[in-house]
Amino acid sequence: MDKIRCDVVSCAHNKDRACYANCVDIVGSSARDAQATNCGSFLNKAHYSQLTDNTLSSGSCDCLQCAVETCKYHDNHLCALGSIQVSGGAVDYYTYTQCSSFVCQD
Repeated sequence: MDKIRCDVVSCAHNKDRACYANCVDIVGSSARDAQATNCGSFLNKAHYSQLTDNTLSSGSCDCLQCAVETCKYHDNHLCALGSIQVSGGAVDYYTYTQCSSFVCQD
């Protein structure tokens, strides 16, 4: 299973709904819900299409950094989950993406 499943099809790192970035940064330090989180690694395929052909040769991304300190799974700027889901569809900017795996700490 891929560590980062991604339905942001307009991202240059997306290959068959898996993320092939070198490292993914989830941002939204004071988020209270998933809509307030974002994938800071998003690059619009319309401007960075050449990256799709330059994916990691060893497989999909397994480096997941997280700056969302309000998330239940936040662990010293990393994610404690085995895999996450990033959502957004065909968006133009990273602010329209989100970590659907976010769960707010209580």
